[in-house]
Amino acid sequence: MAMLESGEMYLETIYVLLKNNPTVRAIDVGESLGYSKPSVSRAVGLLKKAGFVVTDELGCLRLTEAGKKRAERIYERHTVLTGLFIRLGVDEKTAADDACRIEHYISDTTFSAIKEHLNKYGG
Repeated sequence: MAMLESGEMYLETIYVLLKNNPTVRAIDVGESLGYSKPSVSRAVGLLKKAGFVVTDELGCLRLTEAGKKRAERIYERHTVLTGLFIRLGVDEKTAADDACRIEHYISDTTFSAIKEHLNKYGG
C-alpha cells in the first residue's frame, strides 16, 4: 500500500515510543513530533483505517502486524542511513535529519545495495 511520508513518520514514531514505553497515546506521538492534537488525531484515524494501528479501551496505541512490519522497515532505513552518514563524517544531527528525509524515498533496490555494501566493507 502506498503511504505518504507523514504516515510513515507517525508509524516510525509510534514504533520508537513503544520500544521505550509500555504504553503510547496519541498525545505522546504529538509531543514527540511537535504536531497539534487535531493533526495527530486525523493521522491516527487514517492509520487505523489502513489497518496499521489499533487503540485499546484506554486510548493506547498499538501497531498491528502490518503496522509493525512497516514501521520496522522505516526504522531500519533510518538507523542504517544515519550510521552511514556519520561514518562519512557528517555530524550526528545532520545525519539523522537527512536520513529521516531520504528513508521515505529511497528504493528497496538502492537500500539493499547500501546494506550489502556496508556488510561487505564494514558498517
